[in-house]
Amino acid sequence: MIKFLLIDLDNTILDFHKAERIGLENTLRHYGVESTAETVELYKEINAAHWRALEQGKMTRKQVNEGRFTELFRVMGREVDGEKCAAFYLSQLALTYDYLPGAEEAIVSLSKKYRLFVASDGTASVQFPRLAASGMDRYIEKAFIFEVLGENKPPKAYFDLCFAQIPGFDPAKAMMVGDSLTSDIQGGINAGIPTCWVNTFGKESNGSIRPDYEIPSLSQLEALLQTL
Repeated sequence: MIKFLLIDLDNTILDFHKAERIGLENTLRHYGVESTAETVELYKEINAAHWRALEQGKMTRKQVNEGRFTELFRVMGREVDGEKCAAFYLSQLALTYDYLPGAEEAIVSLSKKYRLFVASDGTASVQFPRLAASGMDRYIEKAFIFEVLGENKPPKAYFDLCFAQIPGFDPAKAMMVGDSLTSDIQGGINAGIPTCWVNTFGKESNGSIRPDYEIPSLSQLEALLQTL
């Protein structure tokens, strides 16, 4: 029987796509650049490549946060201070905290039956304000954030640090829940606990990373857990 739920935050509980869009639009505007569909797609490609490098241990978090903007503006023929640009973007990102459809109700209901923990690779200055503003911190026991732990998902070291801070933790009664195959699901596999892929946006499985379970939204998690 599952008792401990480690749940990713962005695009599992909160709508990160919306927060990212608003944060990027505000950042581009701040630097005098029009936010076009082409610019947004370019950023997404650069950002995704940087995050893959982080998950593979080829980049540090600082290199990701700053390098994606340095590269974005360089491609557009502009030069920016990557550190200052990243700091402004993160300040804007922290302002948006909309739940995905059904996610808030799911968290409230799950908190009555399970011990909930947020497991996020996000930045502390972004995630903690969003947890507080959304009211989610009332329903979780603890949020495990990259900058506090000093480790990223998916390495086992991240989860070892999480598990060590959960009183009475039993890995046989734990599950990792998230939207990213390469971060959340691979992380749960590395940690040796069951995994549930929240495939809200209908992504195609890459075939090499196999979650134990798949649901279309967090609102389906409780029904799944009741069958286990």
